[in-house]
Amino acid sequence: MKIQSALYLVPVPISGAPVSDVIPAGNIEILRQLRHFIVENLRTARRYLRHVDPGFPISDCTFYVLDRHTSPLEVVHMLEPLRSGIPVGVMSEAGCPAVADPGSHPVEIAQREGLRVIPLVGPSSILMSLMASGFNGQGFSFHGYLPIDGTERRKALRRLESESVSRQMTQIFIETPYRNNRMVELLAESLAPSTMLCVACDITDPDKEEVVSASACQWKKRKYDFDKRPAIFLIYAGAKGGDSRRYEKK
Repeated sequence: MKIQSALYLVPVPISGAPVSDVIPAGNIEILRQLRHFIVENLRTARRYLRHVDPGFPISDCTFYVLDRHTSPLEVVHMLEPLRSGIPVGVMSEAGCPAVADPGSHPVEIAQREGLRVIPLVGPSSILMSLMASGFNGQGFSFHGYLPIDGTERRKALRRLESESVSRQMTQIFIETPYRNNRMVELLAESLAPSTMLCVACDITDPDKEEVVSASACQWKKRKYDFDKRPAIFLIYAGAKGGDSRRYEKK
């Protein structure tokens, strides 16, 4: 079936798991019909296309690189094929595009211009970590990276913990992988003893995936080694048990 003229948000794997385990077959069929791509990393994108289909006609494709160096005007021009009725795909370096990802910029422009946007199903480490944490999935917030400065970082953690208490929200953030162990140590020392902390590492990896939820007090006694591994951090200091709002149906 021929695909429609739209901006397709194309997820890619976030671990070494087999593509068939994390990406629906329908996504691959759509991918095979795309020839224009907005990508975060050209090499990663080409490698993925060849991985899902060794015969993929890379030489027939047009790639637009969207990263922190790309100007807003360049992003506007990337959608020219779509304005002419030609479908365009957006691919992140890993996971779902436009979620904590520069792919949100072309999506914003497409929506503003009334161009169709179609998100495809795929792995999101943020949502999958939340699912596995046991924390409140009804109210949550993602904050990206916390400040690097030690004083500002501690202030940010106190602010997130306070908001989790007052609004019963799960707070989610990430860290540079080589600093993961130091982050866990800081969290265990800074959070209230009963505040829950979840560390989710190597999501979707069949051999390495590890998701652990425990109180800050318990983390002080645990042995762990999360350094140099992709990880998501979640804290929850809201009401414990009996909170019906956590289980409202979507």
